[in-house]
Amino acid sequence: MSNSSPGATRRRVVVVGAGPAGLMAAETVAKAGHQVIVIEQMPSAGRKFLMAGRGGLNLTHSEPLETFLTRYRPAEPKLEGAIRAFPPEALITWAQALGQETFVGTSGRVFPRAMKASPLLRAWLARLADLGVDMRLRHRLREVRPGGTLLVVDPAGTPSEIAADAVVLALGGGSWPRLGSDGHWLESLRARGIDVRPLGASNSGVAISWSPGLVERFAGEPLKRIALSCSGETRRGEAIITSRGLEGGAIYALTPVIREAIQQDGAAQLDLDLRSDISLEDLAARLASTRKGDSRANVLRKAAKLSPAAIAVLRDAVNNELPAEPAALAALVKAVPLSATALGDLATAISTAGGVAWSEMDDRFMLKKLPGIFCAGEMLDWEAPTGGYLLQACFATGRAAGLGILAYLADRRPAQPPA
Repeated sequence: MSNSSPGATRRRVVVVGAGPAGLMAAETVAKAGHQVIVIEQMPSAGRKFLMAGRGGLNLTHSEPLETFLTRYRPAEPKLEGAIRAFPPEALITWAQALGQETFVGTSGRVFPRAMKASPLLRAWLARLADLGVDMRLRHRLREVRPGGTLLVVDPAGTPSEIAADAVVLALGGGSWPRLGSDGHWLESLRARGIDVRPLGASNSGVAISWSPGLVERFAGEPLKRIALSCSGETRRGEAIITSRGLEGGAIYALTPVIREAIQQDGAAQLDLDLRSDISLEDLAARLASTRKGDSRANVLRKAAKLSPAAIAVLRDAVNNELPAEPAALAALVKAVPLSATALGDLATAISTAGGVAWSEMDDRFMLKKLPGIFCAGEMLDWEAPTGGYLLQACFATGRAAGLGILAYLADRRPAQPPA
């Protein structure tokens, strides 16, 4: 059921993209009583959303909002209004209204109790259907023409025009392109004079030149209770050794810093703390207490409590030339030098950096050069670490774009009577 008031003028709004940002914009506009058409090029809605939920759908994070906002780094001032208007508490309430109870994990992350995205998405799509949202799958946007007319190609390849009073572009970034976010929209917006920053991998693994022996024995092994530092920033977490380098939360959280260092110097110098849970002094004392004659491997395994994979990384980083003196060995364990020469490509990255420049939009998320055209979600120029921050900003900007459309439509006539 819509929330339209008696006598209200019903407008037609087209949302392009059926991910979290697009669907939230569609819900916001449809609740106000307007006709909403969602265009999605894939055979089903929310494909990347479903993929993100395969290991446990991390909707948002429970940390204080002031801390939460800092995770968006340079984009914080631009995203702050949308997230304050739809903060984590509001997202949790929204999910619960769809029958999805949530809980807070030990890390502060918020998950639905079902631990996957499919029940929430099914309930959401049912709500949108009740609101009258017209979902057109396997339809691809070819062009947004002046005046709000869209040229769309249907599953048979037949082009058609859809006139709209307003349009939301929620086209995603460039990561996981097989799920629909293929960045095909970049050049069309640039052709209209829109500043679009180059897309780059975010929340991505890094390339490190391991020895063949390390890769053969330890690819896929975890490095736990670690901390990683780059350019004066440190993040704790875990990582996975890969044939190419390292993956995992501790790496992902430093992606912006690592990217900047690689762009500036050709490589990012990383310090890997293999025992972030104890001090340098404590570790040195433990190493000094071992018996004479113990092999270096036994010392590291018994006194430092390092796993075989961690010991292999330590040896690999210094060509197996480990210091004998306990204090020096402890210092190495607490700061293993690694050189990251590249980030992963967009096809394997979790999310995207770059996109539509904030200077191109007003405070309603409307493109200044294309009145009536709004943008939301990952196609905007922001990035954030995993931990619930990505989805929170997608939901919040989708809602903000929907509210922006309602404000835009308030004093305007419809393009044509809705079909």
